[in-house]
Amino acid sequence: MKKIVIDPITRIEGHLRAEVEVDEYGVVQEAYVSGQLFRGIETILQNRDPRDAGLLAGRICGVCTNSHFRGAVSSVEDAYGLSIPKSAEIIRDLMSMALFIQDHVVHFYHLHLLDFVDVVYALGADPKATSKEAHKYVKHPFRNSHEHYEAVLEKLNNFVKSGRLGPFSNGYWGHSAYKLTSEQNLLLLSHYLEALKFQTNISKAIAIFGGKTPHPQSIVVGGVTSVADMLNPQRLNDFIFIIKEAKDFIDRAYLPDMRLLVKAYKDEIKAGVGRANGNFLCVGGYPFDETTNLFESGVVYGHDFKNIEEFDEYKISEEVERAWYEKGAVCYTDLNDDGTLKTAKSDDKYSWIKAPRYDGKTMECGPLARVLVSYSKGNRLIKSFVNEFLEACEIELLDLSSTVGRNAARAIETSYICEYVFKLVSNLIQNVKYYDTQTWGAYKFAELKANAKGRAFLEVPRGVLSHFVEVEGQKISNYSVIAPTTWNATPKNYDGVRGAYEEALVGVKLADAKQPLEVLRVLHSFDPCIACAVHIVDTKGRELSSYKIKI
Repeated sequence: MKKIVIDPITRIEGHLRAEVEVDEYGVVQEAYVSGQLFRGIETILQNRDPRDAGLLAGRICGVCTNSHFRGAVSSVEDAYGLSIPKSAEIIRDLMSMALFIQDHVVHFYHLHLLDFVDVVYALGADPKATSKEAHKYVKHPFRNSHEHYEAVLEKLNNFVKSGRLGPFSNGYWGHSAYKLTSEQNLLLLSHYLEALKFQTNISKAIAIFGGKTPHPQSIVVGGVTSVADMLNPQRLNDFIFIIKEAKDFIDRAYLPDMRLLVKAYKDEIKAGVGRANGNFLCVGGYPFDETTNLFESGVVYGHDFKNIEEFDEYKISEEVERAWYEKGAVCYTDLNDDGTLKTAKSDDKYSWIKAPRYDGKTMECGPLARVLVSYSKGNRLIKSFVNEFLEACEIELLDLSSTVGRNAARAIETSYICEYVFKLVSNLIQNVKYYDTQTWGAYKFAELKANAKGRAFLEVPRGVLSHFVEVEGQKISNYSVIAPTTWNATPKNYDGVRGAYEEALVGVKLADAKQPLEVLRVLHSFDPCIACAVHIVDTKGRELSSYKIKI
């Protein structure tokens, strides 16, 4: 058995390490995925004013800022039994939906695409043939012209000639796991460059109601502060225009690219490469109308889509047997002499990530879970989006539970959300039309309960996010967060059961142990976000201070 260590894993948020054991045939037999940096925001929140929870919790991550901001504020509102006005809830949802769209597109093109696209092989593409290739997946491809592809080729060639590949450096170019033709590579790379502009524009949509992004400022306990934006027709039109542009890219580039990828890797999809244990968790939410939510809630075990249990928050537990924590202290396990983790024993600790369990089981959450649960529960809104994609690619629902399928589910969800957003804006306009312009529910903090407990469960781009707060004497006494990646990247507990990351890696065959592209593909398909603390460094590499953290 041979051990392969990838540390750090790049093109993610945070610090992640993967260690896999492969047999003589290059097949992964065991995996250990480790979060490598302590995140102490919960500790920082202690003894703070509960109304400040959002501003601080939003700093948990530089990507998911809006999600943590909203989760923190919602948990405090739950603790005090505060309700928010309808328009405030819609504005929060609009910000969240724009974040979903941004996050999914950025993830595929800028964090994950290079696991499938060979940049060097694209240099041999024929621009005219690339244009014809694009028409196989959509009637009106995005920016599809010979001149456009020639310009992209010239740009790529300039990167190569200058010796400065920038974001395309250090790739496993020429790896046998790449399956796309030169023209398919060029097509997707052209959209990689277009997605850079997309990322900037969709961020403006979030900022319209958030004040800025990342780290929006408009969500407050009791509602939102962006009433002026809601009442300004130009601001609403700006938001709608940005979403329309985004929808155009998604329908003519993102979804077609995913159809291309699914067809190219259909053999791996059918083989279930990257499939975890089939336990899926979704808490649902985002009301579309009085009877239907955008996402359904539910729990699936072992890919049994016919028997979906209702979500029960009281079945959630969090263990630390194999994480670097002990009661009252932090416990760090030293590495072996060869730099590998001490993971031979069932009590060896190897990650800062805690081990959440639902009814004692590891779960997968995220776009795949939302699509599977919502579709299987008969959600009338999502059904046509899923059916259309499955039929176009000639795959089944179970096939989405795979590395490439996980990406397909994310693209389906993005298209679905884009349709939903316009209805949401319409609801907001109707409220304003009939003078329902309240965006904050007034309360007197001094008159609220001195001691209280609250929680919030939200579906965010990467999956289920939950915030828990305890207040004593009008100050936060305890705070806890279970982020989506905590569920997916959970370490093994005392029972040795693998989390979604580790389970999805087992059985994957590596063509070259020195270039473990297949491992990166699996992990990137989850869109890892290892919410982390801020580094304090000196430009000359000198140690400034050392700290001992007491839990």
